[in-house]
Amino acid sequence: MALNGIGVEELPATAVRDANQMIVVEDLWRTYDMGSEQQVNALCGVSLKIRHNEYVAIMGPSGSGKSTLMNLIGCLDTPSKGRYWLNGQLVSDLDDDQLARIRNKEIGFVFQTFNLLARATALHNVELPLIYNGTPAAERIERAKQALTDVGLESRMMHKPSELSGGQRQRVAVARALVNHPSIILADEPTGNLDSKTGQEIMALLDQLHALGNTIVLVTHEADIAEFAHRVVHIRDGQIFSDEPSPRRR
Repeated sequence: MALNGIGVEELPATAVRDANQMIVVEDLWRTYDMGSEQQVNALCGVSLKIRHNEYVAIMGPSGSGKSTLMNLIGCLDTPSKGRYWLNGQLVSDLDDDQLARIRNKEIGFVFQTFNLLARATALHNVELPLIYNGTPAAERIERAKQALTDVGLESRMMHKPSELSGGQRQRVAVARALVNHPSIILADEPTGNLDSKTGQEIMALLDQLHALGNTIVLVTHEADIAEFAHRVVHIRDGQIFSDEPSPRRR
């Protein structure tokens, strides 16, 4: 599929001057029309860069704009104004079909609510991204098995979500995020539905994935969870309020 005659894989990245940058956001706005000529600016001119293999937490209270920023970084939404490059590709102007291709290829999602198919096994849940991109059956099964092994669930592959603990379900979600070898792992409140001990185990797993070279963006409202990252970006009223090393890294 082409954009103005240019294939998605061929989109120019002229504004990305540093090849080490995974995410480049320039003057990003997201405005919602609330009717009666009333508009709400959820993001107000956000600019942000995240390097390859960085581990960044985006923090902010409810209504701060962090979820909106997450949706834009995850190619789940498009900005009202501004530009966004992901791994050298200009994605801010793509249509829905092109965004879906980018999401499947470049981004691994880990959600608070796990988002697993209740009637499917752990193995089939992890296979799903590979089914969507047309990976042959034998290859996708082997890759899904390896992803589950990587998160310590080799003995639970044929279990359904109802037969797994909350922590195990989140590990399945992490394996699903990893199976396509994405450029970035986007974790949205990944410990929100877990007890504190299990939450710490999931954060330790994300630490391991970062050590293996993965770029991780963690969205949270919890300061103790954000401290697992190496850099913390605070969002307030749709703008970046602060951007500094995590207390663990100072």
